[in-house]
Amino acid sequence: MKDVFASAKLGPVTLRNRVIKAATFEGRTPDALVTDDLIEYHRAPAAGGVGMTTVAYCAVTPGGRTDRHQIWMRPQAVPGLKRLIDAVHAEGAAVSAQLGHAGPVANAASNRAPALAPGKLFSPLGMRTTRRPDTAEIRAVVRAHAEAARLAEAAGFDAVELHFGHNYLVSSFFSPLLNRRRDQYGGSLAGRARLAREIAQAVREEVGDRLAVTAKLNMDDGIAGGLRIEESLQIGRWLEDDGALDALELTVGSSLFNPMYYFHGDAPRFEFARVFRPPLRWGLQLGGRAFLREYPYREAYLLDLARQFRHELTMPLILLGGITNKQTMDLAMDEGFEFVAMARALLRQPDLLLHMRRDPATRSLCTHCNKCMPTIFERTNCVLTAAAPATSARCRS
Repeated sequence: MKDVFASAKLGPVTLRNRVIKAATFEGRTPDALVTDDLIEYHRAPAAGGVGMTTVAYCAVTPGGRTDRHQIWMRPQAVPGLKRLIDAVHAEGAAVSAQLGHAGPVANAASNRAPALAPGKLFSPLGMRTTRRPDTAEIRAVVRAHAEAARLAEAAGFDAVELHFGHNYLVSSFFSPLLNRRRDQYGGSLAGRARLAREIAQAVREEVGDRLAVTAKLNMDDGIAGGLRIEESLQIGRWLEDDGALDALELTVGSSLFNPMYYFHGDAPRFEFARVFRPPLRWGLQLGGRAFLREYPYREAYLLDLARQFRHELTMPLILLGGITNKQTMDLAMDEGFEFVAMARALLRQPDLLLHMRRDPATRSLCTHCNKCMPTIFERTNCVLTAAAPATSARCRS
């Protein structure tokens, strides 16, 4: 069995261990640029022992953000990203940039730019109808990913993670429910997977073997008519055969229709409603149980689905979901996964890994209340921990 705390190769990068801080939007970039608050957010788990931390979310275009406060990859962002990377490297960890386009999850009103989707649909996030891009616009999105990867390399990132999950743009193209196109980017599964494969190839061609390239891939959308695991497995096979990726991080769920599917645990309906303005607030108050469904929490809750990918693929896989103690990490290694990714447990305790190394029986203090979820719209934090001054707090708009 692999030792989760031993060094490991991720493509061309050597990580000091097999634990990755997963991408979770930080809510600490009010001007869409790096702040000292964001730097500290990533420095803390690096000092706490993770092998790599993931900066989220670095959009490839201004309209590809979920709202206008998020970083989008442009030359003006590079100096701040360099400061962040230097701070993380000084603690001995590597850094990855999560690159993607939010697609139908983008708030068009906040971004002051149309939200893209495979076809037209009404998005309650921006109270707008999404726009169906033509082939030229889709190819521009592919180029934008390559350009964002180039800027990530210039900033000094060790890796990039491509966002192919949660019904963001690429994931929405996978979905039979959302993608009713009849051109080369729709119809058959091969057509619906074309955008992902083109993006992965374009990014690999841009960065060569100088950066690790991973992708966060939905195994199951968790909605009727959405992507299911049988089709996702085939997409995984194609991505493996294409050879552009160094690893897949396996996830589930839909930010549009079923976000709790990738969190599990308590559904913070009241806290979510309080963050948003009417009429979205009213909608959550009235229909919150349909949108924020409850899935009982258990350790390694995505393992049963991810195990099917491990049986089918030979490429490195990153297990996500309910990784909070050394026993679960050892289980992941025993099951053949190369890395594990953690989010909420590290938000609760950035130094959790240091405690685990001293005492393997250490248990996370995270209660899976998920009240951290609504804080992403102001300043991501664990509500059970005394928060530092909100230097970049803002309201959802």
